[in-house]
Amino acid sequence: MKILADLHVHSIASGHAYSTVEEIARAAADKGLEMVALTDHGPAMPGGPHEYYFGNLRILPHRLHGVEILQGVEANVMDEKGSLDLQAVYLKRLDIILAGFHSICMKPGSRESNTAAMVSALQNPYVDIIVHPGNPDYPIDAGEVVRQAKRAGKALEINNSSFLVRRGSRETCFEIAKFVRQYGTWVSISSDAHFSSSVGEVSTALQLALDAGIPENCILNLSAARVTSFLASRGRKRFAGGERELHE
Repeated sequence: MKILADLHVHSIASGHAYSTVEEIARAAADKGLEMVALTDHGPAMPGGPHEYYFGNLRILPHRLHGVEILQGVEANVMDEKGSLDLQAVYLKRLDIILAGFHSICMKPGSRESNTAAMVSALQNPYVDIIVHPGNPDYPIDAGEVVRQAKRAGKALEINNSSFLVRRGSRETCFEIAKFVRQYGTWVSISSDAHFSSSVGEVSTALQLALDAGIPENCILNLSAARVTSFLASRGRKRFAGGERELHE
């Protein structure tokens, strides 16, 4: 099994990543990927781009080196209400919206408060995928989060980089993965690349998903076509022909 769409990649615009859009696209092409999502951090992340950056993503080509480029963001969840650090006027222009928890933007809380915040983020109409939900710094009720993701038609990520930089992630990710199998929730197997050579490198995350028994039909980014269908169902203008628009 090969993951053909990497939905979590950072460029130099994030402030602590080291490759350009051109370098990312070329690396994706060299590895046979069909699609890559450019998802730089939201503006609340120190060193991250100004919100105008996200408004200007529209100038990027939709394809580079034969790879489809999604214009996105890894927005920061700011509070227990699931508020994001990017205004709706920018969110509604993007192709894909990831939401993540970072301690510099929202301090970890109790298991109950972390779960409430993650569920609230899932209920935010702009959010497509919750990234690195297995971060052990934010203990959660994994079953409740996976159930709510299924109910909302959203995806949860198994983040390949977590196994390198977030000690203890494997146990929580495996627990999430088992509930994904049980409830049939969407899962995204992504790199969280901060350098071009890491684009598409998801082998550890994919193996965990397979070990947990997640079926292929739950893996959102197995192909570009599956991602496109998902985003069309979410009302993203680029893929839904502008027929409907997400509203707050």
